[in-house]
Amino acid sequence: MARAGRPPQDPARQAERAHRILDAAAELILRWGYDKTTVDDVAKRAGVAKGTIYLHWKTRDELFAALLRRERVLMLEGVRDSAPAALGELFGSLASALLRRPLLHAVLLDDSEVLGKLTRLKRRGPAGGLELGGSFDAYLRELVGLGAVREEPSEHVTVIGSIFYGFMFLPGALPESDRLPDDRVAALLAETVERAVGTGRALPPAAAGAVARATLDLLDALADVARRKLATSLSPAKERVQ
Repeated sequence: MARAGRPPQDPARQAERAHRILDAAAELILRWGYDKTTVDDVAKRAGVAKGTIYLHWKTRDELFAALLRRERVLMLEGVRDSAPAALGELFGSLASALLRRPLLHAVLLDDSEVLGKLTRLKRRGPAGGLELGGSFDAYLRELVGLGAVREEPSEHVTVIGSIFYGFMFLPGALPESDRLPDDRVAALLAETVERAVGTGRALPPAAAGAVARATLDLLDALADVARRKLATSLSPAKERVQ
């Protein structure tokens, strides 16, 4: 029999308990903010002993990092399910997904009301940003070869990032009366990305199909990395390599 306070040894039950703890943490952080949410609060809301949480995560920061990693997995899986077929659609879907996930959106915007002192995680931990990495560079080169993107791939990351973050940050700086609905923001962002880096030419069906497959392949690769990072965060703390 497992000792009191320890998570069950069955991996499926361990995972279920870890997700229940993360559900509780997400609810409380969004309600009260990180600084006012204690491990005791999370344990009580999740229906577990406080020691059980520390068997999964040594600190609140580690717990929150796991929560953000789970949010990222869910975001990428949702974008993948929407099956974006082109570069602009990809970023429109990413924007729409981020706007629907308040924790990731809070990290992206450095929202101190939600995150409190944890705004530093944006700089040193799993952020709420895009984190596209080398897979995205390869994806852009493939789109250039297919005639979907202009031949300045070294500049495209800067251009696309500026557009994306501009659309994400600007609504919060506008008066409430001037703000657009989230779905309109995402649509305008998608259109702007296409105009900024696309060729403006209609692609032959074969090339358009190849672009769509490359886009889904990118999302699969990003989601796979995100799932592996999440799996590491969900394993008992004593099993993780420091």
